[in-house]
Amino acid sequence: MAIETKQDLIDHVVLARQIEMSTIPPYLYAAYSIKDQESEAARLIISVVVEEMLHLALATNLLLALGGEPDFGPSLLTNYPSLMAHHKPDLMLGLGRCTPKLIRDVFMIIEQPELAGAPPQDDKYESLGQFYDALLVAIDQLSASTDLFTHHQPSRQLSDPAFYSAVQFDEDDSGGLMLIADAASAHAALEIIIHQGEGLSDEKWADESHKELTHYHKFALLADGGMAIGETSPVTTNPRTEDFPAEIQPVSNLFNALFGALLQTMEAMYAAGADQGSLVGRLYGLMSVAMTPVARYLTSFPISPTENASPTFEIYTFTSDPQAELTALAARVGELHPSLADVALEIAGM
Repeated sequence: MAIETKQDLIDHVVLARQIEMSTIPPYLYAAYSIKDQESEAARLIISVVVEEMLHLALATNLLLALGGEPDFGPSLLTNYPSLMAHHKPDLMLGLGRCTPKLIRDVFMIIEQPELAGAPPQDDKYESLGQFYDALLVAIDQLSASTDLFTHHQPSRQLSDPAFYSAVQFDEDDSGGLMLIADAASAHAALEIIIHQGEGLSDEKWADESHKELTHYHKFALLADGGMAIGETSPVTTNPRTEDFPAEIQPVSNLFNALFGALLQTMEAMYAAGADQGSLVGRLYGLMSVAMTPVARYLTSFPISPTENASPTFEIYTFTSDPQAELTALAARVGELHPSLADVALEIAGM
C-alpha cells in the first residue's frame, strides 16, 4: 500500500478515518461502564472520545480537500471484536468493562507514541504516529508535482472553530477544527491528530502550555493508578442485542438507532449546502441527551446474576424516515421502561 499517487493518498485517508472511528466505541463503552459518570475517570475517557471525533472530522476535511467523498455508512464501522486495521503486531479491539488491564493492554497500545527516529509506515504500522508521518511525507512528495488541493471543497468542510469546544481535561490550544486548503494546512491538521493522540516519544503534553496530556498519558493515569477508575458495572464483553433478555432488547435497539442517527448527522454535516450549525447542535444533543442516558440505563440493567446489559454498537438499518422511526422506538421504550420516558420525549423533540 505504498502512497505513489493522489488516489493512493485518498485511500490512505479513508483508512485513517476507519482507524479513528474504530477507537470511539471501545472508549465510549469503557467510559459508560464506570458507575459514577461524573467521576474524573469517566470524564477523562470522554475527553479522549471528544478528540477522537475531532480527529475523524479533520481526516474527513482532508479527504474532502483531496477531492474524496466521505462515507459514514457500514464501511466506516467496525464489528467488535475485530483486529485494529493494519496494526502490527495484531491488536484486538473489543467492547469491555473499564479496567487497568484493558487500558494498559489495548488503549495504551492504540495510542503508543512513536519512538524517536521511527520511520514512516504507510501500510503495516507500529504506531499511529508513524502511519500519519507517512501521510505527511506523501503530501509533501505529491505536492511537488501535483496540485493536490485544486478542488478542496471549502464549503463542505467542517472548519468553523465555533463548532468544537474543548471539554474537561482538554485545552483549546491543543488544536481544533480547521480548513484544509493546501499542503501547509494539511500538515497542521495531521499534527493536531498526532500530538493530541500519541504525542512524541519524549513529550507527554498535547499543548504548548503543558496543561493537556496526550491520550497515551491520560490512559497511563488510569492504568498506573494515578487516577482511580472507581466502581464499574459488571457489563458483558462484546455484547449482542439478540443475546439480551427480550425486555431489554428494545432499549439496545434504541441505542443502536441513536448511534446510527449520529452517523447520519455527521454525514449530513459534510453535504453541499448543509446547515452545519444546526447539525452540530443535533450531534451534541444525540450524544449527551440521548445516547448517554440510554447507555447508563443499559449498564445498570441486570441480564444475569453476574452481568448487566450494555450498548452493543451494532449497525442499525433504518427502514423508514429516520427521525420518525427513532421517535417511535423511543416512545415504545418509554412505555416499557418508564425511567426512560423523559429521554423518549427529548428524542421526539430533536
